[in-house]
Order: sequence, then structure tokens, then C-alpha cells
Amino acid sequence: MPLLKIQTNVSIAPEAQPPLLAKLSKTVASQLSKSERYVMVALESAAPMLFAGSNAPLAYVELKSIGLPDAQTPALSAAICGALNAELDIPAERIYIEFAAPQGRHWGWNDATF
Repeated sequence: MPLLKIQTNVSIAPEAQPPLLAKLSKTVASQLSKSERYVMVALESAAPMLFAGSNAPLAYVELKSIGLPDAQTPALSAAICGALNAELDIPAERIYIEFAAPQGRHWGWNDATF
């Protein structure tokens, strides 16, 4: 049920994408104390993007998760920004993260909802 969606203007080689997705999946599962079985991570690289008038490396990230506690978003922000900085050299000040906590009945999976 957690979905981490990343858009970045950084070009990521195809062979580097699976390890990055795996690292981010584990990070989200660990931070949310949820089974990685339900974590989905999507990545769009080399997207035409501009932030603060510059096309220097940047990312827009969405994290949606049922029951996402407000108190946990600072730690999640730090973990996600840290991973994107370490893996893609994107400075934290060039990353926006949108957190959303949909209700279980608004999240479909496996012919049903949560």
C-alpha cells in the first residue's frame, strides 16, 4: 500500500535502476514498519524538469501510504532525501516530497480495498 513515486531530471542508467528501486523500497518499508511485500516504487528519470530556474539535478517525490503518521514525515523526508543524495547526487534542497495518507477504502488492491 505504500507508493513511492520519483520523478527526476537525472539520467539513470538502466542497470542502476533496479538497485536504486530496491534500496528505496527497503527504506520505505523500514521507515513505515510495513512489510516490503506491499511497497511499490516507481521511477521516472531524465524527465524535463526545472526548479528555482535551474535544471541542476532535482527530484519530485510522492509518498502515499494508508495510516501515514504526520509525526513520521520528517524522518521519512530525511531518509528519502538522504538516499536520493547518496545514489543520484541530488541535494536535499532540490527535492520536494508530497506526503499523502489516503483512507483504506480509497486504495484498491487484489480485487478489493484496504
